[in-house]
Amino acid sequence: MENEKIRVRFAPSPTGNLHIGGARTALFNWLYARHYQGTFILRIEDTDQVRSTEAAVNVILEGMKWLGLDWDEGPGKEGKYGPYYQMQRLPLYQKYAEKLLKNKKAYYCYCTKEELTESRQKQIKEDKPLRYDRHCLNISEEEKRRYEEEGRKPVIRLKIPAKKIVFNDLLRGEVNFEGELLSDFVIVKSDGIPTYNFAVVIDDALMDISNVIRGDDHISNTPKQILIYEALGFNLPKFAHLPMIMGSDHTRLSKRHGATSVMEYKEIGYIPEAVVNYIAHLGWSSGDEREIFSLEELVKEFSLDKISKHAAVFSIDKLNWFNSEYLKKRSVDSLVKMVIPFLKEANYIKEENLSPVKLEWLKEIIKLMQGRFKNFSQFIDYADYFFVDKIDIEPQAFQSVLNKEGISDILKALKEELSVLKCWDEKSIEDIVREIASSLQIKGGKIIHPIRVALTGKKIGPGLFELIVVLGQEKTIQRLEEAIEKLKVAETKK
Repeated sequence: MENEKIRVRFAPSPTGNLHIGGARTALFNWLYARHYQGTFILRIEDTDQVRSTEAAVNVILEGMKWLGLDWDEGPGKEGKYGPYYQMQRLPLYQKYAEKLLKNKKAYYCYCTKEELTESRQKQIKEDKPLRYDRHCLNISEEEKRRYEEEGRKPVIRLKIPAKKIVFNDLLRGEVNFEGELLSDFVIVKSDGIPTYNFAVVIDDALMDISNVIRGDDHISNTPKQILIYEALGFNLPKFAHLPMIMGSDHTRLSKRHGATSVMEYKEIGYIPEAVVNYIAHLGWSSGDEREIFSLEELVKEFSLDKISKHAAVFSIDKLNWFNSEYLKKRSVDSLVKMVIPFLKEANYIKEENLSPVKLEWLKEIIKLMQGRFKNFSQFIDYADYFFVDKIDIEPQAFQSVLNKEGISDILKALKEELSVLKCWDEKSIEDIVREIASSLQIKGGKIIHPIRVALTGKKIGPGLFELIVVLGQEKTIQRLEEAIEKLKVAETKK
């Protein structure tokens, strides 16, 4: 690769979000370019004027930036190969379409939808392959004028040679297609907009793309694109088609498998480095036992020959594991900065209230909870009791743990002791709890669980004594009083 100039591209259509599959394609192209000191190009394929939106472009750009996948050429980084939006390149497509027409390698087709449907039905009836019947291949100029006078607007079709199309896929080896089975496909629509297969070839050729790395759903497009390359005399790039990404049930990854777009994972509270690390493993392996890689390490290790030919399976559990590992390694200060937007979104804090004292308190909560949450949304759910005035005790926890004989007396005794406690630290609090358990001749666990439910509303959480310290004396006493009152009400209903 030393003497070869590597130029790769990620070319999304701005018709929706940047999904996991697209993000993986972008990542693999980015890693390939960085590994070989090549060029990574971002190109926006916006020829679908019905579905393409500026908002979708912005979401794609935002997703790429969040993942840390910077581009060398593309929107905001214009180079000599631009523009990088297809709708700004229409004159180029027109130029090459005219070249094909002039060289008799393409032709105008005036057939209406009704005529095409009738031809197709006839082929079905006669048990023939479904392909365009070339009705317009050799029509006269007089016929063209007559069609145009009728108001027909022609498309342009590529004339397909009857030959086998063979290419070497860097992941799959030799791939063969029978040209005879292909129809003379449309390369320019009646409104003058190029079709996907035509535009992508012109762009890849003129941008000197050396390697086309994309999903295997594009394999069926490859023979058509090769025919366009050959018709125009362009050099072929090298192709590599990535395996599909499946859901946990081994069907194509979709919404029913959970969040599928990159920005959804940002909104849920995943760390971008963890998402990148996990996506890199969807079809690729370093060949050793390591799973955690920095972006720099991924660049160093990445190569196409380490990509599997088999479909990758997306697992939210595995992504959660990656994110948990990254959360454990983050400094408390960095986690505080990252969690603040989620606390604001939940209306648990306001920016003006983040005094130095409150920031220190937030750090203590993070220290207590670090390693217990998989993403920041989960942190909000797990640690809500620190930020609200009144808690909702989980019904199952109330019935199975709190609403038992003698628990009210335990909570009352604890409240009395903690109300007069001067030294609010773990040891002092633990001593009080142990003394109450000893005086009642019960094990510590029998008293710790109901206290936890009374203070947090939950059956599980961090160590009780550390939790009480961070919760604070005032809020702890308040929660105990509220729990005692709830037990009193429950008793009257028995």
